[in-house]
Amino acid sequence: MPEEEWLGALLADMEFEAASTGGRPLVSIFFGGGTPSLMQPSTVRQIIERAMILWRATEDIEITLEANPNSVEAARFAGFADAGVNRVSLGLQALDDRDLKALGRQHSVAEGLAALDIAQRHFTRVSFDLIYAREGQAEAAWQAELARALAFGTGHISLYQLTIEPGTNFAARHKRGELVLPAEDPAADMFALTQQMTEEAGLPAYETSNHARPGQESRHNLIYWNYGDYIGVGPGAHGRIGGTATMRERLPERWLRGMAETHQTGRQATPLSPAERSVEALMMGLRLSAGIDRETFGRRTGRSLDETIDNARAGWLVDQGLLRMDASGIALTPAARPLLDAILPELLVGAPS
Repeated sequence: MPEEEWLGALLADMEFEAASTGGRPLVSIFFGGGTPSLMQPSTVRQIIERAMILWRATEDIEITLEANPNSVEAARFAGFADAGVNRVSLGLQALDDRDLKALGRQHSVAEGLAALDIAQRHFTRVSFDLIYAREGQAEAAWQAELARALAFGTGHISLYQLTIEPGTNFAARHKRGELVLPAEDPAADMFALTQQMTEEAGLPAYETSNHARPGQESRHNLIYWNYGDYIGVGPGAHGRIGGTATMRERLPERWLRGMAETHQTGRQATPLSPAERSVEALMMGLRLSAGIDRETFGRRTGRSLDETIDNARAGWLVDQGLLRMDASGIALTPAARPLLDAILPELLVGAPS
């Protein structure tokens, strides 16, 4: 369908949300999901301009656009910068052509690095992501790849361990024994190596998988991790507003048809109880190196941190060197960050013994 139809629907979706949130401070806009960099810069400009009218933009608003690093999308970067985008996140994923093919990526290393070069010429803030603990990847190979990546000089980098998601080609290959990933200990060694190298390069981890120079942290993602309010518009978009979870119709064609025919956003709104909000906030906040602030936690969830965690188990985790807990809040220690999924159930009140 013509891009003008999508633009009209997105603007209408924004108007719908602004009816109840208009006038609130707008600190971040994030164009993500799918391939937003395939939009025309003029479309991005109109969305940004409308957002500035509907909400009260801060002077230092962060406007991020996710981009696939191929030549078609990279050529638009000058237009996006002119439209108001001031931060770009590139999905490089690997600096090895064979691994890019295995990951199902359509770009080559050369295309990715060319896109990175163009991005760094047009935007003051650039981030890219890499996946490690890939099939057959040795620690020495990851060390060399990460050193190369850090030499690019960006202010932010996201580094994720490869995971096997149900229903994917990787999951099927893993089940058949065709996908050989590093064993648990080598993967843990790669995680430790990653923390050390990024710290030494001046990009310490501020979240489990995200590293930045001071002041270069993703403000948008910090809203998620600190359990702040955010609006999601467009097909499949999620949001959290005032203790209510929102979700849009997932299928793009169905969402667009609903907007065109009945002006319905396909928005489902589910009020979350304080208990549900507190679990979400705990899960998100423990990903942050700074951890969870008690006062903010209580204000945003309607439930105190002491009501949410098992303080006896928390004390045991402190004794084991896995948790920091004081009057201001709690945080995982560096040694515990790879163990978040195992630690979270231990912390929750009412978890099985």
